[in-house]
Amino acid sequence: MLRLLRKITLNMVVALTAFASLTNPTFAKDITVFAAASLTDAIQTAAAAYEEATGDHVRLSLASSSTLARQIAAGAPADIYVSANQKWMTWLEEQNLIRVGSRHNLLSNSLVLIAPADSPIEPFEITATTDLTSLISARDRIAVGDPDHVPAGIYAKQALMSLGQWDDVNPRLARTDNVRAALALVERGEAPLGIVYRTDAKISKAVKIIGTFPKDSHPAITYPVALVGDQKSHAAGKLLLWLLGDDAGKIFTDYGFEPIAFTQAGTSVK
Repeated sequence: MLRLLRKITLNMVVALTAFASLTNPTFAKDITVFAAASLTDAIQTAAAAYEEATGDHVRLSLASSSTLARQIAAGAPADIYVSANQKWMTWLEEQNLIRVGSRHNLLSNSLVLIAPADSPIEPFEITATTDLTSLISARDRIAVGDPDHVPAGIYAKQALMSLGQWDDVNPRLARTDNVRAALALVERGEAPLGIVYRTDAKISKAVKIIGTFPKDSHPAITYPVALVGDQKSHAAGKLLLWLLGDDAGKIFTDYGFEPIAFTQAGTSVK
C-alpha cells in the first residue's frame, strides 16, 4: 500500500511539473521567421544570438521574398516576415496578412556589379555611358535574380532602365530564383558578371565588387519586417523588438547592412 501511495505521489509530481513547465511564461517558445535569401548569413547569426540570450527557438525559412510571401498567402505558418523590398510586404498587407502597426523598415543595402575574384576586370564607376555587355563575350550572361519577381532583380532592372541599358542587357541575363543563386553562378565562374547586393558580395571570397550602381538609379533598397497574421504572439513580438534594436543592429552591420533605427534603449535581451 505504501509503495502504491508513493507511486501515485511520484506520478502526480511528474504530471504537475510537466504542467508547470507548459504554463511557465519563461518556457522556451518556437518562433518561425520567413526571411529573404540575401539575409541568410546575417539572420542565422542573429537567430543564434537571440536563442542563446532567451532560450527561445528561432526557425528560419530562407528564400526569395516573393516565394515566401506567396507561401504566407497560401497559409504557411510564419510568425515574422522580412522582405528584401517593399512590394511583397505591401502585397501581404493589402490582403490583411500582416499585423496592423507591426511593419517597420529594418535594414538598407546597396546594389553592386560583381565578377569572379580572379577576373581581369578592374573596378570602375557605373554611369549612363557604361556598356555592360561589352564586358562579356557573345555567349556569356550576367547573373541576376529574376527581375519578374526577385527583389534584387527588380532593383537591377530599375537601375538598368534608369541608366538606359535595360534593352541591351535584358537578353543577356541569366535569371535565377534568388540573389544567392546569382551569386553562386559568379562564384563558380559560370557567369563572368553578376548583379547582387553589397552584402552578398561581402560574404564571398570568390567574387569581387567591380562597380556600385548609383543610388539614384533605383529606389532605396530597404528590408521591411512585420508580424504575420493577427495572432498576438508575445514571443514573436519580443523577437521583432529585438531585431529592431541595437544588439541585432550590430550583427547586421557586421554583414554589411545598414540598420534603420526605430527603437530606442531597452531593446536588449537580458
